[in-house]
Amino acid sequence: MAKIQSIRGMNDLLPGDSALWQYLESAVAKVLRQYCYREIRFPLLEHTELFKRSIGEVTDIVEKEMYSFDDRNGESLTLRPEGTASCVRAALQNGLLDNQQLQRLWYLGPMFRYERPQKGRLRQFHQLGIEFFGVHSADADAELIILTARLWRELGIAAEVSLELNSIGSVQARSAYREALVAYLSDYVDQLDEDSNRRLHSNPLRILDSKSADTQRVLEGAPRLSDYLDDESRADFELLKRLLDSAGIQYRINEKLVRGLDYYNKTVFEWVTDSLGAQGTVCAGGRYDGLVEQLGGKATFAVGCAMGMERLSLLLLEAAALPVQLAAGPDIYLVVAGEQAQLAATGLAETLRSQLPGIQLLSHCGGGKFKKQFKRANDSGARLALIIGDDEAEQQVVNIKWLREQREQQSVPVSSLIELLTKEFND
Repeated sequence: MAKIQSIRGMNDLLPGDSALWQYLESAVAKVLRQYCYREIRFPLLEHTELFKRSIGEVTDIVEKEMYSFDDRNGESLTLRPEGTASCVRAALQNGLLDNQQLQRLWYLGPMFRYERPQKGRLRQFHQLGIEFFGVHSADADAELIILTARLWRELGIAAEVSLELNSIGSVQARSAYREALVAYLSDYVDQLDEDSNRRLHSNPLRILDSKSADTQRVLEGAPRLSDYLDDESRADFELLKRLLDSAGIQYRINEKLVRGLDYYNKTVFEWVTDSLGAQGTVCAGGRYDGLVEQLGGKATFAVGCAMGMERLSLLLLEAAALPVQLAAGPDIYLVVAGEQAQLAATGLAETLRSQLPGIQLLSHCGGGKFKKQFKRANDSGARLALIIGDDEAEQQVVNIKWLREQREQQSVPVSSLIELLTKEFND
């Protein structure tokens, strides 16, 4: 009978990789606590209408990438393709935005999009989202960008990423620019790529970040979005740049940066890298002041960003930024032979774990000769082996064999073991 395989683009996270993810998640949580952001969790499944209303029905996500189906009641449900819409829905439903409350929220979990799987792009991927509700001024945008910059420093990848900024202005400003852009591009339809032609009358701003060289050549003479910005958006963008300058955050203005979701306005930004090939966006976000009202709430200012955990983990590996201890094995391997030894070793192992909570201790299970156990102890990567046979159990001593150092094996009374190990692992 053939083995059942995982769904293409939905990968297993194996034990050898989990330490990296735990380290990454811990670093993320630490930085977010420093800025007083609180975690929120919400379901994997939402009503399909939530994403159609928020992301936009003519976006690639809604048109081609969502996992949607009708349940037994005939309701259309969707595995969440991104987190912002779900976060807004949860905040509205549970009163977190009532009376214009300020909310700093974050979430982490799997998202789902039907895409062509490749390095750094999966059909089930894990996304960290950070959302800040209730502040209209650019200092909220700056806080979010500065927070992410601190995270890169915490992870040791600050040199691997660079920041790109743009302002896409108000709805009215974008509408005027859209008309000018469509009028310009309509004279070059025969030179545009297939996707750009399809977007020309549905989502023309997305043409700006087309990967087609021919399309980019056409865009060289296109109207500039910055020339159509409203005064408020222009002033906010200038303040944001000054705030980032004061914090020492370097950036590049990219006027073709528009983001792929309909709900963005004013500031948009991306942290990008050239270390991951085609999947160069590590973190992206911007302001979305109209989304809460669009989903049934009162008008609420908001800014947020999201980053893919798979891409972050790949970048950590590419940059060799992982702490050495992540690759290490257990600290202690407990070698046991004999019935009395096994009884003594079980209690000793729990005592050591209680008294030395920072130490990783691996107990040998399944018996076997000392030679076999020593091989497993050495293969485990442990620093030392504690050896207990029936004789040692009767005499209440433990033999210590150093596995990574040229030191004589020694016999230690059980009563002195905690003190000795504390000294060894703290030095």
